[in-house]
Amino acid sequence: METMIAAVYSKSEFKRRIENKLLRNFGREPDTASQEQFYIASCIVVRDIMSEIWLKDHDEDSQTTEKQVYYLSMEFLPGTSLKNNVFNMGIQKELAEALSDFGHDLNNIYDMDPDAGLGNGGLGRLASCYLDAAATRGYLVHGMSICYEYGIFKQKITGGEQTEQPDHWLDRGENWLITKKEETEEIHFGGKLEEVWDESGRMRLRHKGYTTVLAVPRDMLISGYGGNVVNTLRLWQSKSPISIDMELFAKGKYLQAMEEKHRAEIISKILYPEDAHREGKELRIKQQYFFISATIQSLLKKHIKKYDSLDKFADKNAIHINDTHPAMAIPELMRVLMDCYGYTWEDAWKITVDTISYTNHTVMPEALEKWPTDLFKEILPRLYSIINEISRRFNIDLFRNYPDNEALRESMIIVSNGTIRMANMCLVAANTVNGVSSLHSDIIRDDLFRGFSAIMPAKFTNVTNGIAYRRWLCQANPLLTDFITELIGDKFKRDAAELERLSAFADDTSVLETLDRIKRSNKERLANYIYKKNGIVTDPSSVFDVQVKRLHEYKRQLLNIFHIIYLYNQIKKNPSIDIQPRTFIFGAKAAAGYAMAKRIISLACNLSEMLERDNDVRGRIKVVFLENYSVSLSEIIMPAAEISEQISLAGKEASGTGNMKLMINGAVTLGTEDGANVEIHRAVGDDNIFIFGMNADEAKSLRNLGQYNPWTYFSNPDISEIMTLFNSGINGVKFGEIANSITNNTTFADQYFVLADFDSYRNAHEKAANAYQDKNKWNKMSLMNISKAGIFSADRAVSEYAENIWHINPVAEEK
Repeated sequence: METMIAAVYSKSEFKRRIENKLLRNFGREPDTASQEQFYIASCIVVRDIMSEIWLKDHDEDSQTTEKQVYYLSMEFLPGTSLKNNVFNMGIQKELAEALSDFGHDLNNIYDMDPDAGLGNGGLGRLASCYLDAAATRGYLVHGMSICYEYGIFKQKITGGEQTEQPDHWLDRGENWLITKKEETEEIHFGGKLEEVWDESGRMRLRHKGYTTVLAVPRDMLISGYGGNVVNTLRLWQSKSPISIDMELFAKGKYLQAMEEKHRAEIISKILYPEDAHREGKELRIKQQYFFISATIQSLLKKHIKKYDSLDKFADKNAIHINDTHPAMAIPELMRVLMDCYGYTWEDAWKITVDTISYTNHTVMPEALEKWPTDLFKEILPRLYSIINEISRRFNIDLFRNYPDNEALRESMIIVSNGTIRMANMCLVAANTVNGVSSLHSDIIRDDLFRGFSAIMPAKFTNVTNGIAYRRWLCQANPLLTDFITELIGDKFKRDAAELERLSAFADDTSVLETLDRIKRSNKERLANYIYKKNGIVTDPSSVFDVQVKRLHEYKRQLLNIFHIIYLYNQIKKNPSIDIQPRTFIFGAKAAAGYAMAKRIISLACNLSEMLERDNDVRGRIKVVFLENYSVSLSEIIMPAAEISEQISLAGKEASGTGNMKLMINGAVTLGTEDGANVEIHRAVGDDNIFIFGMNADEAKSLRNLGQYNPWTYFSNPDISEIMTLFNSGINGVKFGEIANSITNNTTFADQYFVLADFDSYRNAHEKAANAYQDKNKWNKMSLMNISKAGIFSADRAVSEYAENIWHINPVAEEK
């Protein structure tokens, strides 16, 4: 891609800038500088170029008056920065040649760049995809979150068990952050409220006796493809205004002297601390309020500095809540407008409603956040009073709309029975509420939030998720990208809809054979990685069957393992049986406190070891669990995958984005009619996907009838044999608690219907194995999936948000 940036920043210019950074930062000439120093210099040079582009739209003196969006999310998962930014700005050739003249390989420099440890899974990756797409489309959209020192955690598999270690991503990630201490904000926790009367005779609440924490902004610049616009991911870092208590230190109380500093800084240490205890809940509340308050305060200051008044704040700013974690933006915007700028409740409420929109990402109860009122009031007394008033006023509307339906009213109340329901507050205050796939949007409108949608139907809409396809195709799979370019030109790099033109080659044998060779090459690359990391030899001629996603029971990694054990049992009973060789590849992190998820990881790891030691099985089925699943690792896995396991219980997965990344790399989906699988099915047709299991209505009906009994499935000998193996031991390790969750769970045995869907799942796998025998047919299925993947571009999704929810225009047209 030729860009204006590449024309300005030639090889010689890169050499000059790199030499300058080496001298200024390290006091080194190129011939004495280390590779680490060249890496840092390269990052700073690229960051400086992005800063120059950023200034034209975001500097305080900029004439830009376009409306801007602030995307609030507890997590972002941007992956590595250097390669992505270099690719987006089209400067690979110039930078590579400059480094080569210094005796360094750009690919080796890329390998040094860390994955930013700011997210856990799909929610964070989606947020990062949208920032990338927004910059590409020329929209001013900025992310707001926390600068987590250790991120989620670095996963290590030790003795077949997940262990969590700190992820020191900032050691090198610092190179991408620009600290702006002059924009530090004060955040207040605890204290008391005092009633006072102002000069106009209005009663106001004054917050006193609070503890102050400083929020220091650290900005990561986000480039779009073509480099016309650079936006910001602002990460707030917590600091104490008091670094040390000298009086306590003088008394020899050294630890106590540092206590306030540590209390403040722990807020931005780790993403999603375990909240099964009071301390964890307190920290999560503080984390959420910390970055939200800092964001709201800074946005209002910025706006009033440019426009002198906040009356038209919503005309120039949109605040988007990415799931319920940032819901405190609603009462915090109210608080600042009323307490700091003197707005009445009515005027502040109008500004708030006009400004804020909300995306719901889940129907899972634990993700629809609820907080105990006593704890919340203790930490955030002023916010609690505002939430209470929002709830009181909404209760009046509820009684007017549902006078005879107490149960429905109770489900919709914001504050009830000692609990604050954050999702309900979002539904009341947001101007728009969207789901993230057609099925998910139907569920939240017609079922989960049916009371709300009945009285405010215009709020509800759908925006199906999308992916930053240039990363997952153009960067992760250069062989396929080059081949697509050869077939249809390079317009698809700008417009993913162009991929549709590939369907014209569905019956071209030479094209399908080339596609097969590319897949084989990517499988060999992954096989080499697996051998290096796991010591397992995998056969690239076997089917590479992939399930990579956060470990949760509803995603049903357990169903996948059930089927693998079924195949194992078939081979043990008949060693000469004809079975298509398969390599089952897992990647997943389990939340540190999620015991069952961690046991399922252990099950997968022990199953892998057992199969490796069995001569009857080893060359025919393999299980590989790749530790510390990340964006960088997925960039190796996605191009090599042939079967995409998307097997969540129908009605539980909001959308999924891994299904889209695998699809655009030519993997064929084997899945339920859940989330975006429904739309993938619609796009590719029955012949290019393997669908199994209950649909969402059937699963809901089975649950609501209350008559589901997993024991009835034990008449199937295949199931009873699998369950017996759990109890007798896999690789010498018993998994009785997993068996008990299927049969004797105190709340709902087999709550995600593993046994109910098992036969259908097994049959789908048999169909896939048979289809794989005909390589021409399989390669055609792969090509059709690639050709139909364009609709799942983040560019499309962001444009829908921009036009239908945020109402913003681009500042720079794509070129």
